[in-house]
Amino acid sequence: MGGGTEAFPDLGKHCQYPECNQLDFLPFTCVGCLRVFCLDHRSYKSHLCSRSDHDSRKVIVCDICSTSIETTGHNKDDEKAILEKHEKSGDCDPRKKKRPTCPVKRCRQVLTFSNTSVCKTCNLKTCLKHRFAADHACSERLLSMSTSVSVAATKRLNEKLLENLALRNGKDCRTKDRRSSSSPPPTPTSVKAF
Repeated sequence: MGGGTEAFPDLGKHCQYPECNQLDFLPFTCVGCLRVFCLDHRSYKSHLCSRSDHDSRKVIVCDICSTSIETTGHNKDDEKAILEKHEKSGDCDPRKKKRPTCPVKRCRQVLTFSNTSVCKTCNLKTCLKHRFAADHACSERLLSMSTSVSVAATKRLNEKLLENLALRNGKDCRTKDRRSSSSPPPTPTSVKAF
């Protein structure tokens, strides 16, 4: 399928994603499947590339010492053999194992059994210094707080409206008898909205 316009037939190419077919003047060629895509479908994930692992590096992590071992070009069966070879090589030292740290920005506190706290809102493991939701920017808590504030403000407005309606004491313009003009006109009540 050619690209371009009538005036410039060789300019640009059509996206080869089945549902798109957009004419793109700066197309992208996938290095995995060698097909042409527009900006929206250029990533492996967006066009469901069958060869997304083409030229990618694969790494396994040793459970004992947390060392990364590259396994590019090996089968999954070879991974066990590579780990066994690493353990026997003498490079595998349990003292090198990385300990989990507090995920709060700029906090390097190592999380141990005695100083770990789990947030009840977001289930994040933090150190004791950041155990409160406000200290670790708990996103779910912030969303629920904004919702509860707006609900509280709405309740206050509804209560004020009901109070002002009760102050009218039946002086509604719809129930007023239009034939009798002996009563003085009602004073207007003002309602402030926040």
